[in-house]
Amino acid sequence: MSTFLRPTAPIAEDALLPGDPKRAMDLAILLMDRPLMSNLARGLWGYHGRTADGLELTVQSTGIGGPSAAAVMSELVALGVRRAVRIGTCRALVPQLEPGALLVADTILPADGAGIALGGREALRPHEGLTRGLLAKAATEGGIVVSSDLHYDPDAIRRDAEWRRRGAVAVELTAAASLATASAAGVDFACALVVAEGDDGEHLSDEALDEAALALGAQAAEVLSAVPRASEPAAPGARAPQGLDPGA
Repeated sequence: MSTFLRPTAPIAEDALLPGDPKRAMDLAILLMDRPLMSNLARGLWGYHGRTADGLELTVQSTGIGGPSAAAVMSELVALGVRRAVRIGTCRALVPQLEPGALLVADTILPADGAGIALGGREALRPHEGLTRGLLAKAATEGGIVVSSDLHYDPDAIRRDAEWRRRGAVAVELTAAASLATASAAGVDFACALVVAEGDDGEHLSDEALDEAALALGAQAAEVLSAVPRASEPAAPGARAPQGLDPGA
């Protein structure tokens, strides 16, 4: 039995994981035909339905930070999720990433308590096939993302410099804990982010952020539909995103 989630609808094998409950609702409305609310407990809104491509999908909010995301990920695994894509936001560490840019994490550096406790301090690698699919679909480049416990960091200048020395281009709050939890259970995990804040402190407007996150979620759903699970062949006639090898 779940401790935090209280499913009132089926949980699909494929999931999108935004942090924000409202974004979960907006994604469900955008992507699904007549979505059902699958979780209301603890304000972690979740939804179940089918996309236009026929993909059975769960969209589940994870809350703020690694501990919440790890708990949600653990319970989703127990409920049958086999693949998950985080749809989130990040803060840029380099000027090349302007607010509104899309970033697919090809490497995740744990610098948060939950991520380190669950996966150690070494770099973590998201699922290759899903990551390649997201890169092709979003027409963007991958980058190293660091997960931190601190959104309001009094020592940000020093910490940001250290993360840049390790090659990180952005920082966010939950990916390392989510990936470590998923990997330990044999669940495929990838991470796609919208840059909400530039390295100079410039913020993306709420409206532009919502629009970019919904577009990114729609692309992630298409990738989940196109990329076969490791245990199954590609569906007859299924089309992969441009540039994606569905056998990866």
